[in-house]
Amino acid sequence: MKSLISALNIFVILSLTGCGWLGLRDRSNDYLLTEETEVTAIPAGLDRSVIGQLYPIPQIASESIELVDFEAPRPQPASVNTFEQLVKIQSLEGRRWVLINNPPSELWPRVRSVLNRNGVPAALAEGSSGVIETVWVKFNSDEDNSHRFRFQISPGVQLNSSEISLLHNQAVRSEEEQAVWPQASDSDQREKDMLTMLANELAGASDYASVSLLAQNIGGEAKVVVITPEVADPFIQIKLSFDRAWASILYSADRGGFTLVDKNRSEGTLYVNYTDQSTDEPGFFARWFGEGSGDEILQVNYQVLVQVVGANVEVRVVGPDSEGLGKAETLRLLKILRNNMS
Repeated sequence: MKSLISALNIFVILSLTGCGWLGLRDRSNDYLLTEETEVTAIPAGLDRSVIGQLYPIPQIASESIELVDFEAPRPQPASVNTFEQLVKIQSLEGRRWVLINNPPSELWPRVRSVLNRNGVPAALAEGSSGVIETVWVKFNSDEDNSHRFRFQISPGVQLNSSEISLLHNQAVRSEEEQAVWPQASDSDQREKDMLTMLANELAGASDYASVSLLAQNIGGEAKVVVITPEVADPFIQIKLSFDRAWASILYSADRGGFTLVDKNRSEGTLYVNYTDQSTDEPGFFARWFGEGSGDEILQVNYQVLVQVVGANVEVRVVGPDSEGLGKAETLRLLKILRNNMS
């Protein structure tokens, strides 16, 4: 028994002292001593795109406000959607789509897997455009027609989310070659049933680890971008219709801590009150004697302007009298709105 205890003690001591006791050098911090190497020289006439930077560092504009005045902001409250799977079907303006809080690069292989398991393989899959077209399938409930579906996967409005829309096409059997994709689904019920099946399968899946490297930029550019011009104040550009942009901004303002005082949809204006969470709350005696009782009338201290500009919608934040706020203040408020859009 004593020999066993002695052996265990020796093992623990060796584990604590590490490899250095055995004469082996610890190399765990060697990366701190590495030096920058010269860029590989590619002879003229050869393709230079094959060799590039593994971790390119983007250029920061010299007029960026972060280079002049920056203060680390308080972290925003974590959304519940960040920690759990969220799959739901949304509809607006006659459109219907599946919203899932996973980026397109993770969603792409999962959608293809769901279709294959349900006997609806893909006839076309273009990762760059986010389009999956199925083969013609036959349903027992319809002996006269064949059916196919086109799935469009694109980045969602919410950060790190995806949207899946669907188009249904049917043709008389033996005439599938002459069929063309319609502007709207031939059968709204078929579209709804297929989307419901897909949403249920995605919600019940438990393996989210696979990622498609070919679909990193699937579906094109992001629908929502914060733009910082050199001269004008920053704004949010939304590549959606006004109705959906308006609904998304209303939802975001409510989640982001803004209090809606009034709104004018025809003018695209929200009159809001926003108080930073870091503002000191009334103390014990102040609350005891009635200060900060909650009966005070909220004053409008910001306006959120939602305006159609060309084919896009632009969102700006200004003062209560439509005055500019400066880049730092405007960016801070715009990022709060952007992070909570859905």
